[in-house]
Amino acid sequence: MKIVFPAASNPLDLYGTGIVLIGEGGQMEPVRGASLWEEPHGPTRARSRMPVWFHELYTGGIHPDARFPRDRYNRIAHRLSEGEAAELVRIQTSPMASRDDLLLAHDAHYVDRFLSGSMDPKERRRIGLRPWTPSLIPRTLRLMGGAIAALNHVAQYGGLTANMAGGTHHAHRDFGSGYCVFNDLAVCAKIATHRLGFQRVAILDLDVHQGDGTATILEHDSRALTVSVHCGENFPFRKAASDHDLVVGAGTGDEAYLSVVAESVEIAMGFGPDLLLFQGGVDGLETDALGRLALSRLALQQRNRAVYEAAVAAGVPCVVFMGGGYSNPIGPTVDAFTDLFIDAARANAHVQRSAVNQGGVALDGRGEHAREAGA
Repeated sequence: MKIVFPAASNPLDLYGTGIVLIGEGGQMEPVRGASLWEEPHGPTRARSRMPVWFHELYTGGIHPDARFPRDRYNRIAHRLSEGEAAELVRIQTSPMASRDDLLLAHDAHYVDRFLSGSMDPKERRRIGLRPWTPSLIPRTLRLMGGAIAALNHVAQYGGLTANMAGGTHHAHRDFGSGYCVFNDLAVCAKIATHRLGFQRVAILDLDVHQGDGTATILEHDSRALTVSVHCGENFPFRKAASDHDLVVGAGTGDEAYLSVVAESVEIAMGFGPDLLLFQGGVDGLETDALGRLALSRLALQQRNRAVYEAAVAAGVPCVVFMGGGYSNPIGPTVDAFTDLFIDAARANAHVQRSAVNQGGVALDGRGEHAREAGA
């Protein structure tokens, strides 16, 4: 299956998708038409709000003086709680991950040093998030727990869901790095195959920085595929080897980037996954302080929709992880992350509507039956 974006010079009809899937033999395949992104009409309509996991510690667990833009989490949660977003998204409280969850992808000594607060200053500096504060421990457990809860939800109900944090792809098996303590993508991949019965998990990482920790942790796991699209002239400067690394240069703009994204989605879906983990970092924005790319908000929205359409077309459940975003001021990052979640929720609503139309039952974010009057 090939993915073709419209030429960058053409106006983008975002509500008509602007994306074409080309199947075997080169024939065009409809991708549910515009209904994937448009609000449904008529008396039969299933309304299913996508659960997005969040906890106040996502912001409050980071010291106020840290250079990390901690306020982005509260601001995104506020945006998703009003207007159209509130009709599409249900914010759920993230539980805590357990030590046993973490040990699926991490070294026991490293896990225990973090949980006991006995990491040495060098380990803490490598992670960042300074000044260090004890609240980082429950924050990290909530962040990991939100990802695991989202995974459990799609394992039971299908569709799409998300954690309003994470994408902590720089955490390795026995050390943290680049604002990442534990690797939620790797832990979820392990839980998916070890506990939940998934056979093939694709991790599609479209953050501007390489998913180096994910690559090293899952290096010898034949049931997980790691695909990373990242800027070559950016952190980490000592790269790992993903199963597929697609490198773009500093200053890359929309058209060239979207061409690489199309290739990455084809690779991920070509693996034949029964689960997709999508790291949707928005640090490729031209306004980002750490990204070094020149991408528009529109291009990132088009990128996200390509991922969601491919997952929906293949019937593959998808968990969305937030990833990086460091615009200063933070407004453009908040806008782009809001797009990430709202479009995931629209795609999820389409999946649930299709289930109802085919005689199934749509589910809301609490796992309850959800039918509107007349459905």
